[in-house]
Amino acid sequence: MFYLNSTFSAPEILNLPKGSIRAIVSHLNSQNIALNTLDVMILRMMGKPQSGWIDLGEQKMSRGDFLYKLTVAKAPLKEVKLIPGESMYFFIQQLSQTLDIPTQELWRIYDEKVDCQEGNILPQTYKIPYGIAPSRVFDWMLEYSQGEYAKLAEELGYKPGSKEWRRVLSKASIIQKEAANTEEMPIISAVIDNRIKKGMPLQMDGSLNYGQYSHQKITPERIRKDTSLFNTYMYKGIPPCPCGSISVQAIKSAVLPKKVDYLYFVRNKNGVHSFSTTYQEHQKNFKK
Repeated sequence: MFYLNSTFSAPEILNLPKGSIRAIVSHLNSQNIALNTLDVMILRMMGKPQSGWIDLGEQKMSRGDFLYKLTVAKAPLKEVKLIPGESMYFFIQQLSQTLDIPTQELWRIYDEKVDCQEGNILPQTYKIPYGIAPSRVFDWMLEYSQGEYAKLAEELGYKPGSKEWRRVLSKASIIQKEAANTEEMPIISAVIDNRIKKGMPLQMDGSLNYGQYSHQKITPERIRKDTSLFNTYMYKGIPPCPCGSISVQAIKSAVLPKKVDYLYFVRNKNGVHSFSTTYQEHQKNFKK
């Protein structure tokens, strides 16, 4: 009991190799964590430690606590948050910094799993085990998100994965970028529909806030030079892929627009938008 209650110090997070208990103890000794034959015997009675990254929760503890935690401790979890409207360009950078995995490797793995770069992962906070194999980083996020989007698609009368549903997601991503709040989302959805019905280009800056341009102000020069299908000044209709992550509220607004005749909107001094039906009204709102 005296031996097990003696003070023991170790790093809070450890990476244990696969192998026998003796091999694990040998590895810990190589990391200046002093264990001996008696510790091997005690561990055999307690249970075999799991391999991979584990979180002990503290650095100083009794030797008995340390040995016990080796057998029951879980992998340390790292939090990453995907904000509604954010692009995968910045989310993968966050993942890279948090999990210490090169961005190029994450992009290679992610691109193999998706058709469009955006609109695949539901924006929220995710907890990912530190030390997870790069090939598995996106598995649970994609599985969970696609399940949630599929349930939403069926609830709204669409077939998950269909061309019509992808168009809804693409439209919703523009709404997500443009709306100042959730109350505006159904109105902006109506503006998109109204402009398409009249054969007008959408001319919405939000569609150009894709990828690395997610946080950039859209300039006249950018509008002239960007030849991607995200340029709704240059091309009519809704782009074939979403331009950012999409919330449930934005998707519902894309399917259920408000019944209004608006064709224009501009951000006002209060940080929300002034909507108008005619270009003359729009010019007045713009001057204000």
